[in-house]
Amino acid sequence: MSKIITLRKGLDINLVGKPQESLADAPQASEYALSPLDFEGVIPKLLVKVGDRVKAGTPLFFNKADERILFTSPVSGTVAAVNRGEKRKVLNVTVTPDATQEYEEFAKPDLKSASREQIVELLLKSGLWPMIVQRPYGIIADPNDSPKAVFVSAFDSAPLAPDYNFVLKAEQKNLQTGIEVMRKLTSGKVHLSVRAKAEGQMPSLQGAELHTFAGKHPVGNVGVQIHHIDPVNKGEVVWTVNVQDLAIIGRLFNEGRVDMTKIIAVAGSEIEKPHYVRMVGGAKVDSVVKGNVKKQKEGDSIRFISGNVLTGAKTALDGFMGFYANQLTAIPEGDKYELLGWAMPRFNKFSVSRAYFSWICPKKAYDLDTNMNGGERPFVVTGLYEQYLPMDIYPMYLLKACLAGDIDKMENLGIYEVTEEDFALCEFVDPSKIEIQQIIRDGINLMIREA
Repeated sequence: MSKIITLRKGLDINLVGKPQESLADAPQASEYALSPLDFEGVIPKLLVKVGDRVKAGTPLFFNKADERILFTSPVSGTVAAVNRGEKRKVLNVTVTPDATQEYEEFAKPDLKSASREQIVELLLKSGLWPMIVQRPYGIIADPNDSPKAVFVSAFDSAPLAPDYNFVLKAEQKNLQTGIEVMRKLTSGKVHLSVRAKAEGQMPSLQGAELHTFAGKHPVGNVGVQIHHIDPVNKGEVVWTVNVQDLAIIGRLFNEGRVDMTKIIAVAGSEIEKPHYVRMVGGAKVDSVVKGNVKKQKEGDSIRFISGNVLTGAKTALDGFMGFYANQLTAIPEGDKYELLGWAMPRFNKFSVSRAYFSWICPKKAYDLDTNMNGGERPFVVTGLYEQYLPMDIYPMYLLKACLAGDIDKMENLGIYEVTEEDFALCEFVDPSKIEIQQIIRDGINLMIREA
């Protein structure tokens, strides 16, 4: 058994609305969407127009910077719309699905004899290549690179996150194939991280080096795990894959088709019965939560989040699930203000400082809304971030280097090791209410441009 890596820093935010271990099938959505905005740094070039017929696995657009990287339809049907924003920027491509699904047929190579080039080509042609994300920078992996290792986190420690042991119970065969695919892509190791005392069936997977982690969020973040297993230095590249995406990749090699079916957690205080739902990626939100949203009082509204409350993207009932999202969270919209709220005892509010009484009851689950309780304030040195980021870097100095655009300092302070999700907790505890994740992303984008 591997040595347990215990992280002392971090914070678990205990929210109302944890998903129960029951599974339902979502009805077919009226539309499915694929959005270029889900992929960092991708400039899309369209391959379809409104009215075109597509199958599941038909390319909808490609990345202008690398024409081999295709983005394929999750369902078969008719292209319903190409939605655009300012300066005709493509926001998403939507497809109205057929009642009976048709799939593009792909080769099923024998992994023992298949070359690395064949495997890369199949992942590119099928549109599953974007599931492989590289560090540094947290962008889609470059097919020309050979990473020093591949990292997979088999658990998620974010608030209300899905339990992958439950979600992937029936996916052992696909997960095993996925690991064999990853072994072909790297000359180094495939690292699989599990949570101590909740390993499930993951240790039975062959061909991956197992690591056991214990601690609070962000212990499940793959960036934190890389930092403690084999850190990324200048000039090195590692690849990461979400464990559920690994199963979808394995399914492509086992079945020869792009089947984007996944199980997501539908959670949060505004969900009547928080549970798990089987759906096809990119589904419309209303199909996932149909009849399961609490009735609202007059004037109240709900924030739907594709992903978790710390890093997810705001969506709506008529919005869509994101490409990488494995949960849908519904919490109250924080659009109400209390008169002299700061002077109240606030028993139902959560705070990492002792301003509220939440520190007295650490096990309590909180029903939090999106209210920031104040606006942006001066950015002051508090030493607070260091208490919650379990990495050997100086987060405050790195943020200042990003704001200053000082590339040498950013390199020396660890910009290659982080992406914005690693700083999500710092943003949550930040008394200055600053958009820390955006600052880190802007710093990373500056590095990409200069490199």
